[in-house]
Amino acid sequence: MKRLFLWGGGLALLGCIALAIAVLFAARSIPSYYQLKASQHGQTIIVRARDGSQLVELGPSFGVWLDSEEIPDAMKEAMVAVEDRRFRMHPGVDPIGLARAVYEWATGDKRIGATSTITQQLARNLFLNSNRTVDRKLREAVLAMALETKFTKDEILELYLNKVYFGGGAYGIDSASWKFFSHSGTELSVAEAAIIAGMVKAPSRYSPTADVDRAVDRAKVVLRLMREQGVISPSQASIDVSTVRLKQDRSQNSVRYFTDWALPQLDLLLPETFEPIEVWTTLDPKLQDAAAAAIKANAPKGAQGALVSLDRDGAILAMIGGTDYVESNYNRAVQSVRQPGSAWKLFVYLAALEAGYTPEDRVKDTPTTIEGWTPRNSGGGYAGEIDVRTAFAYSKNTVAAQLGNEVGFGTVARMARRLGITTPVSTYPSMVLGTNETRVIDMTQAFAAISAKGESVQPYGIIRVTTASGDVLYQHERRRTSQLVPDYVAAGITDLLQTAVNTGTGRAAQIGRPVAGKTGTTNSNKDGWFLGFSSGITTGVWMGRDDAKPVGGLQGGRAPARAFADFMKVAVRDRPVEEFDTQVQLPEWQLEPDDEYFFGDPDDYYFIDEQGNLIEPGMRDEGPGENPFAIDGEFGDDPLRQDGEVDVRSGNQSPEPRQRRLPRAVDEDFLEEATGREIPEQPAGNTRAPSGSVRGEPIRSTRSPAGQE
Repeated sequence: MKRLFLWGGGLALLGCIALAIAVLFAARSIPSYYQLKASQHGQTIIVRARDGSQLVELGPSFGVWLDSEEIPDAMKEAMVAVEDRRFRMHPGVDPIGLARAVYEWATGDKRIGATSTITQQLARNLFLNSNRTVDRKLREAVLAMALETKFTKDEILELYLNKVYFGGGAYGIDSASWKFFSHSGTELSVAEAAIIAGMVKAPSRYSPTADVDRAVDRAKVVLRLMREQGVISPSQASIDVSTVRLKQDRSQNSVRYFTDWALPQLDLLLPETFEPIEVWTTLDPKLQDAAAAAIKANAPKGAQGALVSLDRDGAILAMIGGTDYVESNYNRAVQSVRQPGSAWKLFVYLAALEAGYTPEDRVKDTPTTIEGWTPRNSGGGYAGEIDVRTAFAYSKNTVAAQLGNEVGFGTVARMARRLGITTPVSTYPSMVLGTNETRVIDMTQAFAAISAKGESVQPYGIIRVTTASGDVLYQHERRRTSQLVPDYVAAGITDLLQTAVNTGTGRAAQIGRPVAGKTGTTNSNKDGWFLGFSSGITTGVWMGRDDAKPVGGLQGGRAPARAFADFMKVAVRDRPVEEFDTQVQLPEWQLEPDDEYFFGDPDDYYFIDEQGNLIEPGMRDEGPGENPFAIDGEFGDDPLRQDGEVDVRSGNQSPEPRQRRLPRAVDEDFLEEATGREIPEQPAGNTRAPSGSVRGEPIRSTRSPAGQE
């Protein structure tokens, strides 16, 4: 026993000496109080709406540093009561608490817990990680004692209260006070101090913005401990914590769908910086709330919803990526790709209008088969001869298929690309009915271009970025626009879109002022769409299940159209009513009144055959009485026309396969006049081009007898 006592005492003495040396060296390596006060890690980002109001605050936020005398006594006592009741007595490590924890561990608990004092927590926050290892706990204890030897208790508590994490990016009581109560930490009441102190144990669990009831229950525990330790009176301990007014928190609502999309763009827009920044965005808080409400109110049970709304310049006014951000932060507005159904017919009819059709032209709604594929209308019936406007308004699949076949499925695909579709586009015949998957934001961008009379529209969400001191790091500059489709084509498709809402499948989208739009529904109601515009605002709505299972009532003309209407009524409320320009003014090259439009003048350098192809004069030097367009006694075929196709105007089958020929290329002057675009010069020696094509896009005559390309 004597030897055991001596050896034990000697080892204890050596351990104390080693501990003292470790604490001494640790104390010498610890930065000064002022250095610790100035250190902040991470970047704070404040995101503001278009009206300047704060949407969310992301990243670490440290608030204003509060000196010890500025911190309310209630806040100090609340923190000490719940986190370290013997704070003012121990040397950084609480021997009593440690002994109790070791005893509990030895009698059954498998880990040592509840042993960290305020000083130890400060040491961990400043210098260590949160790994639960013996090595980390030993270093934490050494650093805690080093802090106690270097700083006073008031300085340690001041550092702790200004550095501790309270959740939601808030570090320190001033930042937490602003985040949860909208006022400075110097004004904290006893009840508010209890709520903040109660969060330290588990910020995500006891945050009042995450679970108010749980935060209130935890605050009541803090008040009870404060009363038991005699730092507050019984009357103060009986305060009704549930009456504390909390600041509305947008960090977990639908706004995050937008910020999750917009903020990653800062990596490309800004130089590398770690100082706090403010991001001014295009989002309208009122419209964002209206969009969230419209999706929640109209999405069928079990279905998700997405919405994107663009101003006339491409500014994103609202973005919804799902029915509940907390439940699912997957942004279906920009990440999900789904089939658009008949909403894709926008590109089919745009290609047809650009090829020469007008809304009044007569077409045949009759059964048709294209390459073995037989499309059917939604109701199963056929209307016979109708005009283009009616075919679009009632979303006739057979007419869309015939138009796509006539202008070329590649032409439809190029039209979709031209208007902003970024996902892969196939050219199978069924593509005209929306079998290609696409994104909500891409489809909305395409409709926005039509609202802009054919000019390009590029969605954007960030207006400018400034530092905390006001220096501008980035300023949005409007990009140069380009004419994607001629204005008369935009006017024609707007006519069709307006009719679809007035009398067609989109009647549920009416809002008491002119609206142009299109519904979309996929097989078995797996996807429902409505996209449209009014008074300069373009909005796209999608609804469906993530697992693509059928949903009842999901037709584009029902739930999506109603959600569109609910949102747009709020969006355009303060905007003047705008009538659409649907007057189709065809260019001069489509308005020639005489037969020279078909055959050309013999004295002209070029002339046009009855298929609409341009032929040089030397190509028509046939003998007297011969048909200048005949080859072996028959007319030449359009090389882009498929044999056996149905002419959508006449409903007749084309002749059997015949010998084909490729005409000479047209000159640049004619193309510039015909398309309204500047045609780049061809390289030397390049004198031929595919028949009927301009930059890879077929040209079609409006008045061609057979309606061919």
